[in-house]
Amino acid sequence: MGESNWAGNHQYAAETVVTPHTRDEVRAAVAAASSVKALGSRHCFNDIADAPGGVLLDLSELEGPVEIDADAATVTVGGSARYGDFAQQLHDAGFALANLASLPHITVAGSVATGTHGSGRRRQGLAAAVSALELVTAGGEVRTFSRAADPDVFPGLVVSLGALGVVTRLTLDVVPAFDVRQDVFEGLPWAAAYEHLDEIEDAGYSVSLFTNWANDVVDLAWVKSRVGAFTERAGLFGALPAGAPRHPAHAAGVPAGNVTPQLGVPGPWHQRLPHFALEFTPSVGDELQTEYFVPYRDAAAAMEAVRGIGDRLAPVLLVSEIRTVAGDDLWLSPAYGGDRVALHFTWQPRQPEVETLLPLIEERLAPFGARPHWGKLFCGGELDTVYPRLGDFRSLAGTLDPGGVFRTPFIRRNVFGETGV
Repeated sequence: MGESNWAGNHQYAAETVVTPHTRDEVRAAVAAASSVKALGSRHCFNDIADAPGGVLLDLSELEGPVEIDADAATVTVGGSARYGDFAQQLHDAGFALANLASLPHITVAGSVATGTHGSGRRRQGLAAAVSALELVTAGGEVRTFSRAADPDVFPGLVVSLGALGVVTRLTLDVVPAFDVRQDVFEGLPWAAAYEHLDEIEDAGYSVSLFTNWANDVVDLAWVKSRVGAFTERAGLFGALPAGAPRHPAHAAGVPAGNVTPQLGVPGPWHQRLPHFALEFTPSVGDELQTEYFVPYRDAAAAMEAVRGIGDRLAPVLLVSEIRTVAGDDLWLSPAYGGDRVALHFTWQPRQPEVETLLPLIEERLAPFGARPHWGKLFCGGELDTVYPRLGDFRSLAGTLDPGGVFRTPFIRRNVFGETGV
């Protein structure tokens, strides 16, 4: 059909694309299909959002008003909503989301379905904010679930990989609006990153480290602080303040034209928590991505293990980001059961070379029970060993989708453990 994902590295093998405008059109399309998958912003780097020979539902035109409930401290949005589309409206009403991903361009439904997370040692991933959702299941039935009414299954419904149905509405918890400033530091010694990770992560509301794994120092440390809780500092454990705005891939020569404001200039949460501004091309643009999550307690050992192959990784990397995520109870969340450190790799668009490096990285991180990000490039394997509730999720998928309408090759490989698909 000639369409591809955001990165252009996956050509969709579905037979047709349907663009519904209403929930009833979603219901009709699902009921008529033998194999179906929903498309969001197409920001996945594998085939998780494909339905070979079936139907893709492009939700970009799906109607869904933004509904803010001040008393309940929630906002309800449509499944096609991008975070950047409603953040200003939420801010104007005096509210904020507690966390945002580095890209405001991604959809809420797609982000939470894949366990996308944002950053901050005490910040849970985006899916943890979901308190209710509306799901079109196989056959076109509309079902609603909530954290309060369905406590036994709700943790399995949020990070769903698109395997349970099409999410048409979501309700998110919100907090009072707040302002943030970004301060960037350069040249953090690796020894300091190992020995003082707690203090570095607690230096701000959200902290990210950027490296190519081969340099003698961590190239950049981005510290995002709530303005009311900011502490002035002349340096960060040996790293010095940057004298100008920096792109995460500054060391690779990428200019800082599309990043959100830095140099300590305060601004509203939705214009500082993401790394990249909504009106510009996200990240580098022409890239591939991989990410693994290890227990926070193993952060230093895991970083040291990856540094051991830094000379192999650097020639293919644009940049790598190290960030933290607070634990949650969502079955397929990469932070299920405890705090995690995320090791993110933004690659040059050289997929054959990337694919030769993935087994090497996974071998290095295997002693720490590393979990791959569902929407990015990884090898797979015995995922039950690192996602302990995967069996429970299989049972839930069998209940909600007994005919396998949403059981695409990605789901069959990575959830049901089938080979050769």
